Amino acid sequence: MIAKLKGIIDSTGLDWVIVDVHGLCYQVFISSKTMAQLPNLGEAVILYTEMLVRQEQPILYGFASSFEQEWFNKLITVQGVGARVALALLSALTPDDLILAIQSADKTRICQADGVGQKLASRLVTELKDKVKGVTATASGTDQESPFGIAADVISALENLGYKKSEATPAVARAIEEEGATAPTAVLIRSALSFLASKITGAA
Repeated sequence: MIAKLKGIIDSTGLDWVIVDVHGLCYQVFISSKTMAQLPNLGEAVILYTEMLVRQEQPILYGFASSFEQEWFNKLITVQGVGARVALALLSALTPDDLILAIQSADKTRICQADGVGQKLASRLVTELKDKVKGVTATASGTDQESPFGIAADVISALENLGYKKSEATPAVARAIEEEGATAPTAVLIRSALSFLASKITGAA
């Protein structure tokens, strides 16, 4: 099972991204909200992933945060909600929006998602209402583990030290891989600098 991908963004499509992990490229289907958070092509990225098998074909679905991934798994437990509909829901509504809509039985809001009608919206409210009882939506969708901003900050710091973006990006990807996405920025900078120094030494 592939739980998380750490690599470089190779290319993107309407609802997918290809992540290059040391030369092995994975196509991952994502929500539009995750798509909007992706860094630029060639930059480091980490995606939480779920692998589902459809017609004997494994398909990867990716998420910017573990909270979005958690809600994807909640949504696909509802009868009539497959992976594509779950992504449509997460494209139209954040997990916080979904919590509030389910708590208030706001079916009109849920129907904002492509392919979701009143009948399915009613089923979502009925089957998930117990899972959101007492849950406070405010700030619950903020995932401190999201690596996009962290990678950009570390790349920017290396650029300020005189490195080119093309040099900094793979170094930051390696640092995140070794230290973890939740490592402090200073630790990632030191790790990336160590990697860059080792490349210089090796070239010499």
